This record gives sequence, C-alpha cells and structure tokens, in this order.
Amino acid sequence: MTNETFLDGKCTTRFIDETPALFDLPVRKDRATKLLSYLGEIAVNGNSLVKDRPIATRRIAAPVPAIDTSQPIPDGTRQKLQELGAEKFSQWVRDNPALLFTDTTFRDAHQSLLATRVRTQDLLNIADVYARNCPQLFSLEMWGGATFDTTMRFLKESPWDRLTQMREKVPNILFQMLLRASNAVGYTNYPDNVVTAFVDEAADAGIDVFRVFDALNWVPNMQVAMDAVLKTDAICEASICYTGDISDPKRDKYNLDYYVNLAKELEKMGAHILAIKDMAGLCKPYAATKLIKTLKEEIGLPIHFHTHDTGGIQAASILNGADVGLDIADAAMAPLSGGTSQPNLNTLVESLRLGDQACGLDVQKLDEIAEYWRATREFYTPFESSVLPATADLYNHEMPGGQYTNLFQQARALGLADQWAKVCQVYSEVNRLFGDIVKVTPTSKAVGDMALFMVANDLTAEDVLDPERELAFPASVKDILGGRMGQPPGGFPKDVQARVMRDEPIIEGRPGEEFEPADFDAAKVSVSKILGHEASSRDVVSYLLYPKVYEDFANHQTQYGNTSGLPTPVFFYGQQTGEEMAIDIEPGKTLIVKFLTIGEPHADGKRVVFFELNGQPREVSVLDHSVESDAPKRVQADADNPKHIGASMPGMVVTVAVEADEKIAKGQKLLSLEAMKMETTIYAEVAGTVDEVFVKAGSQVETGDLMVKLS
Repeated sequence: MTNETFLDGKCTTRFIDETPALFDLPVRKDRATKLLSYLGEIAVNGNSLVKDRPIATRRIAAPVPAIDTSQPIPDGTRQKLQELGAEKFSQWVRDNPALLFTDTTFRDAHQSLLATRVRTQDLLNIADVYARNCPQLFSLEMWGGATFDTTMRFLKESPWDRLTQMREKVPNILFQMLLRASNAVGYTNYPDNVVTAFVDEAADAGIDVFRVFDALNWVPNMQVAMDAVLKTDAICEASICYTGDISDPKRDKYNLDYYVNLAKELEKMGAHILAIKDMAGLCKPYAATKLIKTLKEEIGLPIHFHTHDTGGIQAASILNGADVGLDIADAAMAPLSGGTSQPNLNTLVESLRLGDQACGLDVQKLDEIAEYWRATREFYTPFESSVLPATADLYNHEMPGGQYTNLFQQARALGLADQWAKVCQVYSEVNRLFGDIVKVTPTSKAVGDMALFMVANDLTAEDVLDPERELAFPASVKDILGGRMGQPPGGFPKDVQARVMRDEPIIEGRPGEEFEPADFDAAKVSVSKILGHEASSRDVVSYLLYPKVYEDFANHQTQYGNTSGLPTPVFFYGQQTGEEMAIDIEPGKTLIVKFLTIGEPHADGKRVVFFELNGQPREVSVLDHSVESDAPKRVQADADNPKHIGASMPGMVVTVAVEADEKIAKGQKLLSLEAMKMETTIYAEVAGTVDEVFVKAGSQVETGDLMVKLS
C-alpha cells in the first residue's frame, strides 16, 4: 500500500513476482504486549519503588495553563546566545542590570525534595508553557547531576530522550546541566576520552550551559571537562564550591582569599561565567554580600549564585547578592522550593519587580505554572522525606541539599530512618575524619556512605582507626581516600588514609591521567549485543558511565518496552479496576488500555491478568511472588562468630570471589555487596577455609543473612 509503482497505478500481473521488496515486512515490535506485561506485573506484584511507602491518592492529570499556540514562540536567551556567541553573551549578561533567574524545578529542586524521582512525562507536560510564558528566564536547569543515572536506574527512562524531547518543546530558553568535571555524571573519575565524548553528545543533544565543578575544588580535575565545553558552542560555567564560613575567622581553611584565587584560576582557564555553588546553603546573607562583591571586583565574569534553602534564609543571601551586582540566581517554582531545594522563584521575582533589577518575568504566569507543580507533586508522595526543622544544625553537618533526601531514602532502605538524627551527627564526624573536605557529589556520597556504614555497624571514629578491626569500607570511601576523586587542600589525614587503603595504591596526581582511554569500539560491540541491534553513540557513552545500570535499563526496555509514556500514577501503582487510559506509543499511534481483573493463582504460582486493548480482550500471565514458595528459608549469621560472614545491610550480592573448600587468608576479599548505590567489599576477618557459600552474584540479602561460612 506504500509502494510507489502500486500507488501510481502502473502494476502488471507480474508486479508481486518482480517486486521481492514487498516481502521485506517490518519486524513486529509487539509494544502493546510488552506494555501489558508491565501493567500486569505491577497489578500482581506492585512496584518496588513505592513498596511500603505512603500512597499517592491523586490519579488525574495536573492542570496545565492554557497557551495560545497560534502565535510563534518568542525569542529567549538561547537566541541571544546563538546571535552573540559564548564570550559576547557573557558580557551581555554582565552588562544587564537585571537579576536573571535559572529555574531549577526540572532538576535540582526535585532531586533535593523528591529523591530525583520526577518522570519525563511530567516535565514535558509543562515545557511548552515555559517556552511561551517565561522567555525571560536565563535558563532551565533540567539535566545532569543525579538525573542521568536515576532516570535509567529507577524510572526506566532514557536521559537522552528526556533532553531531546524537552529541547523540541523549549527551543528558546537556555538548557543548563550539572557536570561533575572528571566525574561527568557519575560517582567516580572516568578516562578523559569518556568525559570529552559525553560533553560532545550533551552539547549536540541540546545543552547550552555546562556548570562544571570539581567535588574537591581541585582545578586540575576541571581542565579536561572545561576544555571539552570550550570546543563546543556552549557556555562554560565554571564553579567554586562553597563550604565553611568566610565570616568566621576561625574557619580559615576556606577563607575569602581561597575563593578569590580559585575564581581567578578558572577565569584564566577560559570560563564564560563563574558559579558559586553553595550546595548545602552555608553561604549566610552577609557572607554572600562579602563574597559576591569581592568577586565582582576581582574578576571580569558574570556571577551565578546557586544555593539551597535548608536553613530557611537563603532568599536573603540572593537579595544581598543582588545589591552588590549578582548577575544570575538559582530558584525553584514555589511548590518545589524551600527546605533542601532552592529559594522561592515566585516571591523572589515579585520582590524585585518594581526595582532596577526586575527581570521581566510575569508573576501571574509564574503562579499559574506553580499550580501545575503543586498538583504534580502529589503524584510523588512516596518519595517525600521527613525534613528536619530549619535549625542551625545545618552549619554543623553541612550536608548538601541535593543529598539530603537521597541519603534519607538510603537510610530508610537500610532500616536506619529512626536514627536519622544520628546519621546527621555521624556525617559531621566523618567530614572531620576526612580532614574537613568540600562535600558535593561524589565526595558527599563517600561521606554519606561512611556515615551509614558507621551507624549501621554501630562504629565510632575510634573503631574506624582501630588497626585490629577488619572493616569492609564502602567502595566510595576507598575511592576518595585513594585519590581517585582528586586532592583536597592540604591532602587527606595520613592515618585515616592508611587505615582505609591498607596496601592498595594511592593516586597522587590527576586520576584521569592514570586511566587507559576507554575502548569505544569494544564497548559498542558489548552494547549492541545487549540491545540486539547496533548501538548509538549515546548508548555507548551511557554504558561506559554506568555499565550495570544501563544493562538493567536496556533489559527492562527489552522486556516491557518504553514505559515512559504511561501516566505517572499508573507507572508507580498500576491501573485501578475498570480504569481506561490512552498511551501514545508513537505519533499517530495510540493504545487504549482498560484493566479488567486478575485471575486466581495457578499451581505454578502464575496469575492471568485481563485487559481490553483497543476494545479487544487481551491477557497476560504473571508470576505472583507472594505465593508460598518451597525455597529454603534464609540462614542467619551468628554475629559473635567471626567465621560467619553476614550481611551488614540489605542489598544485592554483586560478586563472589571465593568458593567452597578454598583456603583464604585474613583480609582476603570474599564478596562485594551493593545497597542503594553504595558498594561494599567484604573481607575475611580471620584466616580459614570456606566451608559453604550461601549466595551468588545477583542474590538479594537482608541484614544478618549468612553469606559465607568459614571453618
């Protein structure tokens, strides 16, 4: 029906015989069956993401403000960048008397408040409203940071699709991402060619502003990433991470001179904009005045201030900064502002509306968008975290706002939620143990992992330093103290470093120089095998950054198809009985799915789930995991027996390095365990022989489960 000869009416009786291409039929994608399989799985077994968590009651879509689509989308900052180029655009920002705003709602706000769980569909629903009603925004911070892995890891979505689909909806406002320098969007250092390839792909997909930072403010670690950005047409926004307190003369490790010298170095390296990245909200109002005023006098770059409102006073820091020439500030839409997120965009814009620093944003239109975010947040009730009051304790533990809710989720998964105050206290102790470091991903992850490790195992700082104890330190802790994240001012405490690293090598220079370049050709072969078709360059980059996460994501798509188009309540909870929904699987192709009922379990533990698909009956068979199994019960380890190797926390066994009857030495690696992105290697506390191994790679364990028994 699509053949040109046939459509032109030029067929002969031999047309079919002479046109073998007619039989090159497209392979059925079977997307409907895959989606029904996912819906059936959720209907029978639920979604592990929301298991045992508060249930969201909202089912209807959030209200989207009406817009006039007959008019063209107005020009915004992206057109200004394309017109001027990065360097002249930077000067335009500096000369602009208005305080410009970056809206963080699409990334850091929900990372800080909702554990980075907001789905792409909920971002796309409001995106074109931003394009038409908010062209005065400096940028939308909508990618990078933790969103890259969590979209694949938890939401089973492609981060690249999120970026390209958003770009189609918003062609006029700058898109901004958070780039962890040599960590890219990961939690460890990568080979230089991986970082460069990632930057190239991100710029090509639509990123306009790369906020580049190093987790220890170590400039050598930023060089490769900054150079890669400078080779594109994008803006290089180099960051200084703020910690300590420049208004306190006793905190002299990170004083005003430290930040000024750092800013001057970044300016010489070619930065277009300088960001102050106050990830924990530690920059008090008068400290902000002092820091921003001094930087404006000492360097010639626009200043972009990023902060978190954990202490409840950071709007004052922004306004104080505006009084001394601050150029851009980060803020979030009202319903996703405050607390560990950014200050309130709506009220900040209104407070400046009648002055010289007004940016031209329409407060009424912002409030209409805020109503959308208020309703959308109701979908994410399971990921709301208990928030500590805005007390001065923040200035003690110094925990980044973006980590706060994620660490709480980890603590809850490990059964430590009721000890959250202790986790915060131990977090502060770990920071001192490590030598008072800058805490931002991934260094903050190492501090958080160590804090959870110590609380879970009831350890003190003295226990950690006790050479007689065999402790399985988290992998992230070994990464940071082994120099694989770079070097802090003054280095790490030698006694702590020696205790954690044992005889393992320590990197003294730039970690990226120690790595062999990644083999992209070999990676493409591996990814193509996983996918069953030729991998794209973005697939390969994703795999090189997160091999296990990417493989699990690809397997989900192979089994269930693309589930990103499902309504958010359905993705998390499944359909209600009799509920009907429309799913767009491609332009012009919509599935109408109605959930009917679930059958009784069969002898093999499977249930049949009944649907209507486009008005026709369909069914899928799903194994019910709640049906009693004949599998043996887990064996518990004797906590007082050093020859019983038990799980110190719930998680998944990643590797098993020993087998039965193998003789082992004290301190030998036995296995590795992963729990909520924290990987731990387990070592033998005593020498002996492996009597029995109770787990294998992929086994799920609970706290106290016996994994290996020695004799």
